Amino acid sequence: MGKQTNIRLDEAVKAAAEDRAKRRGLTLQGYVADLIQADVNESRAAFIAGASAFLASYADKFEAEVGEDRYPGLPGHLPQTEPRDAA
Repeated sequence: MGKQTNIRLDEAVKAAAEDRAKRRGLTLQGYVADLIQADVNESRAAFIAGASAFLASYADKFEAEVGEDRYPGLPGHLPQTEPRDAA
């Protein structure tokens, strides 16, 4: 279950949003939630794409600096496990 959020819209914007929601078979609440979710997901995807491009463009420099050691300075007695995916 999501959290409730209140927003203020002028009457013309609210009427237009209700019309668009109705045409999509959604409530105004569902329509607004879908718009926000799409925007957040688009921003996340753009960030990931930018970060991937940055890493790819500097991969040779990273490799030259860090090499194969994924865990520099890690004491020998600690396990070298792969990091979990945070997404």
